[in-house]
Amino acid sequence: MRTIRNSASPRTVTIIALTSLTALTVSGCNAVSAGDGGDDYDETAVISDAVDKDTVLRIGDPRTQVALEASGLIDDLDFTPEWANIDGGPKTLEAFRADALDVGAVADIPPLFATWTNEPVRIVSARRTVDPLEHPTYELGVAPGADVRELADLKGKRIAYSPGQAQGALVLRVLEEAGLSQDDVDLVELQSTDDTFVNVIAKGEVDVAPLGIEQARSYLAKYGQDGASTIAPGVPDDPWHLYVPTTTLQDEKKTAALKQYVQVWNKLNLWINDHREEYADLYLVDHQGLSEEDARYVVDRQGDFTVPENWDGLISEHQATADLLSREQDHPEIEVDDLYDRRFEPEELAA
Repeated sequence: MRTIRNSASPRTVTIIALTSLTALTVSGCNAVSAGDGGDDYDETAVISDAVDKDTVLRIGDPRTQVALEASGLIDDLDFTPEWANIDGGPKTLEAFRADALDVGAVADIPPLFATWTNEPVRIVSARRTVDPLEHPTYELGVAPGADVRELADLKGKRIAYSPGQAQGALVLRVLEEAGLSQDDVDLVELQSTDDTFVNVIAKGEVDVAPLGIEQARSYLAKYGQDGASTIAPGVPDDPWHLYVPTTTLQDEKKTAALKQYVQVWNKLNLWINDHREEYADLYLVDHQGLSEEDARYVVDRQGDFTVPENWDGLISEHQATADLLSREQDHPEIEVDDLYDRRFEPEELAA
């Protein structure tokens, strides 16, 4: 495995170094508990329905903030939300460690890496996508001339790989689906920040890289005439979670506010299904700077969100992912069920 040292900012390079350091710290251990690292709380305690309006919940989820305001559902929050322009696994975990955030929204990998690096966290809500194979979160961007038309063609190729992020886990899932091992490809390690993956494909430094929907569309628009292409990953990559440091759950008032936020967040996901164009305009166009055409493309590609009837299947899939990362990245084993605070499970259906 190689690591690209590119012209990224010092902050990006620092994150890469920290990821490597924490991987070295936890490697060699046999197992890790979701409770390791302290900050215990009573997971059997009944969560109050009474929400204190003066309770502040610091939330890192810009797209939810915009959608809540557009839908009017923000008025259903009886506590005081304090919004932070923070998203993505590394930034959210950094904010947890700095005690700057109470709840974040991430894919399925950040809670695992938080646990492996001794930051006690819990998942309190989960969202899925209807027909996830038809609506992947990521596509595999293929460099011009790389000749990758199906997953089997990945053999021998240079693949951008970010081990501490959802994109890195996706690469391992894709290899498993294709019947390939890490030895069959050249994994080029770097963090996926901003347009890093698009840039390394365009420069010919890798042959393949996982790209988000917006990135994939931009990549094809810029380099499609040169032979750039994308292929579907062929594996589901849709789980999305609300997760929190356990310090949030030690505070009874914050926990009550979080219970209400879970209910409203799930209502919001269903609202987005019925108001795609409005969501596209307010978040993707006004907030993210996409054109109207690109914004419509993105919301159509993302499909409809759904609320799981229960967490059993979700946890089983999450466990399989954790086991894959444990094997392939030499991490301790995790009992994923311990990461889910199932007191919040019925609050999703209540939405």
